[in-house]
Amino acid sequence: MLPPDAGPTLLALARAAIGERWGGDPAPAGDAGWLQQPGATFVTLAVAGALRGCVGTVEPYRPLSADVTANAVAAAFHDGRFPPLRHDEFDILAVEVSLLSALEPLPCRSAAEACARLRPGVDGVVLACGRRRATFLPQVWARVQGPEEFLALLRVKAGLPATHWDEATTLRRYTVTAWHQPAPAAVGATRG
Repeated sequence: MLPPDAGPTLLALARAAIGERWGGDPAPAGDAGWLQQPGATFVTLAVAGALRGCVGTVEPYRPLSADVTANAVAAAFHDGRFPPLRHDEFDILAVEVSLLSALEPLPCRSAAEACARLRPGVDGVVLACGRRRATFLPQVWARVQGPEEFLALLRVKAGLPATHWDEATTLRRYTVTAWHQPAPAAVGATRG
């Protein structure tokens, strides 16, 4: 059970963990009991509406506070798709923290069956096939045309052909509770 201030607390942890790199105050210790429970999160960063980093874990193995701070730092400085975040981007950085539910197997014998069983806008999905694995958060549904495109792009992300499906392909789904914090500079601009 999360307290009412869970979102602001997790967002503050994420932003402080990134800011600490440039001499900002250290991320709060997160001593509250719920922050010490194992949790799986993704931290997504954006600058001017463009993705700037997204790193996370799909299964809980460390305290929630540690997961958020580690994923925030990794998203800012170690997402291989982007150069490390620059200090001048920090004040225009939007942060989103997604807390994942437990993974649930989604047995499917075909891609068509998978498409029929997926819940657009609700399901995050982990696809695995042999050693290849990829996930999309539920937020990705907003950028695709439907289950077929969602699965095709997920297979490509895993390094598979867009139409690949065989008996080794497995799906697990999850939901998220997500909190978003706009860039501080944007918040200040709207208060005008």
